[in-house]
Amino acid sequence: MNTVTVSSKFQVVIPKEIREDVGLKVGTVMEVITYGTRIEFIPIQPIKSLKGLFKGLNTDIKREDDRL
Repeated sequence: MNTVTVSSKFQVVIPKEIREDVGLKVGTVMEVITYGTRIEFIPIQPIKSLKGLFKGLNTDIKREDDRL
């Protein structure tokens, strides 16, 4: 389990192991969400990184005869 300490400026350092696992780079924009007393940081990915995400997905839809 990784732990961090909040500095006097309310900053934390994300441990190297976690940064590498998630693929964080310098300048990554993060969304901050709270759930009760829990804080989550979610990296915001550029829309271009989604290109090809659903390659090979079957997009055929069976429709009823009255919906054609």
